[in-house]
Amino acid sequence: MTVRPDARWPLAIGRHISLWAFALIAATASAQSPHVVLGEVERGPLVEEIALNGTVTARRNVDVSVSIGGLVRERAVDVGSRVARGDLLLRLDDELARLEHDRTSAEVREAEKRLAEAQRLLAQAHSVGGGRVIPATEQARRASEVGIAEAALVRARAAERLQAARLRRHALHAPFDAVVSARAADAGQWVEPGDAVFTLVDTADLLVDFQVPQQAFALLGADTTLAIEVPGAGRQSAAIETWLPVTDAQARTFLLRALPPEGAPLVPGMAVSASLRLIREGQALSVVRDAINRYPDGRVTVWVAEALGDDGRHRVREQLVRVGGSAGDRVFVTEGLDGGERIVTRGNEALRDGLEVSTPGG
Repeated sequence: MTVRPDARWPLAIGRHISLWAFALIAATASAQSPHVVLGEVERGPLVEEIALNGTVTARRNVDVSVSIGGLVRERAVDVGSRVARGDLLLRLDDELARLEHDRTSAEVREAEKRLAEAQRLLAQAHSVGGGRVIPATEQARRASEVGIAEAALVRARAAERLQAARLRRHALHAPFDAVVSARAADAGQWVEPGDAVFTLVDTADLLVDFQVPQQAFALLGADTTLAIEVPGAGRQSAAIETWLPVTDAQARTFLLRALPPEGAPLVPGMAVSASLRLIREGQALSVVRDAINRYPDGRVTVWVAEALGDDGRHRVREQLVRVGGSAGDRVFVTEGLDGGERIVTRGNEALRDGLEVSTPGG
């Protein structure tokens, strides 16, 4: 049968109407069953995270002083200098101390000679026979002279060591590897013991100090962890070295001291942020942070999904909950959930009570 040209138009229009209707139905179904991602309500230990701000400090930050007064003859380092243990920092004028050391050294040599002579005379008295040629009293006198000479030598040697120690103290050396952060003496200046002539900072042995709210003290334990925000590297775990069991009555905080992550680019005085993770006793329910809905009036809710079958279709209802803290991407729920629910973790922006939703693949 031959179809007339004008007869094809109704057929084409019919096919287009069918396609439009199908698309409209699909769009309507899609609008009525938005896709969401579901998650589980987990049960586990109640974890609390406290945000902290701290300061990087050097374990050794020392004002170095001379141990003997004198005139500075030479300053060997300046601010910013890196020094190793034993490096010369400054030298005092030691001319008088050297002359005194030479004098005591000469006294030692003199005392050694006197002792040697006294010992020779005593040995001579013994060799010719005591009591026959040389009286016994003379032998006793010579033995006493030996004892006096020995004591004089001990005294002279002590004086020499004392003067040598004073002479060494005219040079000030670095007590440890450090950076010179400040100086207060220069050549030609008179310094006394107790005067801070240099400040040395050990930049290799660092600590991070935090002031922690006092309510966290009772929760600290072996399972407490600390994560420090490292510039350019994100949060990294840091070992807690100690915490001080004394609180600041004004700030209501206590000191917690940690070791920075190995290789972290930190310097003394730098401010850092961290997160202290505390484990409380007992079990708690938690959901992912994205599942929580917060409203201006203070309400906090989650969307609970109830399965309608095995094809991935669910019906949602909004559930009022109470939260008891958060840790990482988990929020702890103290009221409102039983623990067996499935909740909407993504796609909960435009839900309403009783709405039918579907999950990916459903």
